[in-house]
Amino acid sequence: MKTKLYISPKIILLFTALACMFVLSTFAKPYPLSWAIKLLPMLLLIGLAIQKLGFTKESRYFVLGLIFSACGDFILDYDRQNWFIFGLGAFFIAHLFYLASLKPYIKKLFQRKYLITSLVYIVYGTVMLFLLADGLGEMFVPVVAYMSILLLMALATVFSEKSNVWLIVGGISFVFSDSLIGFDKFYIPIDNVSFAIMISYYLAQFSLLRGFIEAQNLAIKKAV
Repeated sequence: MKTKLYISPKIILLFTALACMFVLSTFAKPYPLSWAIKLLPMLLLIGLAIQKLGFTKESRYFVLGLIFSACGDFILDYDRQNWFIFGLGAFFIAHLFYLASLKPYIKKLFQRKYLITSLVYIVYGTVMLFLLADGLGEMFVPVVAYMSILLLMALATVFSEKSNVWLIVGGISFVFSDSLIGFDKFYIPIDNVSFAIMISYYLAQFSLLRGFIEAQNLAIKKAV
């Protein structure tokens, strides 16, 4: 019989410490090899995901989502000014893998709670696009494409049969983090915005992993 999966308090503490180390360092940027410090929490999550979930057909898409997120982290920190489009592309691919990892999806999409959730995300995305549109310029198409896949991923955490509180928190946190990036880059610069961006980003990635582990535990429990 498979045993219940969990993340030990020591690992959670280590992840929190690594995340805080980079988050606090954003006040001192730029500094050499900041991308390496940024990657440490993500490398821990990738190793943890492989250890806990393996690289099976069920979990490999989620692990690949984490890996492409880490690639995006490196690109955006190494040269955010010139490589922004490539970082956007890496995260676009990451969200495609997250979408694949969240399958299968519920079939009763027209229940009231799912319709309301969809409407909230659609309205939010529309408002954000309205605010950012004038500042996007030649980035209009890539950003709209990315916003679309990001919102789909967030919706998928609700519509997935694996859905749980942790997954939903992960989706919301990802949307919040990327909204801050877009707002700061294409609308109005925000002082020390990287602090809030990275807190919500690391929370998103940790919550998605925790949610995926909880979904696996539920599947194990049903199989017993």
